Amino acid sequence: MNAVAVLSGLGKAVPDRIVTNDDLAAVMDTNDEWIRTRTGIRERRWAQPGQSSDDLGETAARMALTHFAGSVSAGIDRIDTVIKATFTPPSRCVTGAATIASKLGIRTPFAFDIQAACSGFVYGSAIAQGLIAAGIAKNVLVIGAEVTSTSIAPDDRGTAILFGDGAGAAIYTPGEVDEPGALGPFDLHTDGTASDILDWRGSDQMMNPAWHFNEQVNIDHHWFLQMNGTQVYKRAVPAMATSTQAALDMRGWSIDQLDHLIGHQANQRILHAVAQRLHLDPAKAFTNLQAYGNTSAASIPLALTEASEQGVLKAGDTVALTAFGAGLTWGSTTLIWPDLPPIPDIFS
Repeated sequence: MNAVAVLSGLGKAVPDRIVTNDDLAAVMDTNDEWIRTRTGIRERRWAQPGQSSDDLGETAARMALTHFAGSVSAGIDRIDTVIKATFTPPSRCVTGAATIASKLGIRTPFAFDIQAACSGFVYGSAIAQGLIAAGIAKNVLVIGAEVTSTSIAPDDRGTAILFGDGAGAAIYTPGEVDEPGALGPFDLHTDGTASDILDWRGSDQMMNPAWHFNEQVNIDHHWFLQMNGTQVYKRAVPAMATSTQAALDMRGWSIDQLDHLIGHQANQRILHAVAQRLHLDPAKAFTNLQAYGNTSAASIPLALTEASEQGVLKAGDTVALTAFGAGLTWGSTTLIWPDLPPIPDIFS
């Protein structure tokens, strides 16, 4: 039997800059109550000028390597593959995975980026599963990292209130299909016919990764996120619920056996609606979006790291991961939570 990917390390990183709902209310027509009741978000983190998704990804990777092997140096000697999921890269040519691997000191790894928007971490984990099963890779570092504040239009209340910056990382190692931490079968989908409901708008240049929300810009000459929130909600809820059920069915689990749903942290209403559609207690759907907003590809590994740190995830718990994003993309998988050591707070 081919090996499968086993979760063996976690890490996270967020910028220091906190942007509250009141901060946004000072520059656009909104208020704290309106944002909280519609999204569940109280605040989000935004990068400082010059801080990129590679910077955040490197920091999250260092924590994951320390969690995995006891130190960064011990970890990098074992990593042979690096995957970075992002739609906010600092370079359109050099991959973030290559940049991060170089900064970490990982010598000549197999390193590449993928773009599946908010589903990026689930897609990246599926790729790690395939590479390990095929014997192409042994120890895979998967990073989800975004600086979405560089892609928000200053006049768009529908996106500025939602998105935040951050990174999360996971390390997968070869193991047996029935051991704790082993990823289950994946349910993955894409529908390009509805790509226009969550995409870029602009005129004469691609996203400018050097732009920041508090700068004065000519919005007619930049590319920014545009989103039809109603259509995203209508598609995300059934897609995530159906995909989660498919992943459970492939694993042979009933919904009553599921202890935790770790969904893409897009919106509190979406997460609760997915749980309700699955007939799952909404309390089992972990959320940390209240502090970070929607961090796209970073949201699931960031949530996994925090749920582990907080003791929400305990060894032996059954866990489902599910995401939905632009593309449209969505997907899910499952695992039994492994007996991991405490995640080190190496940046305190």
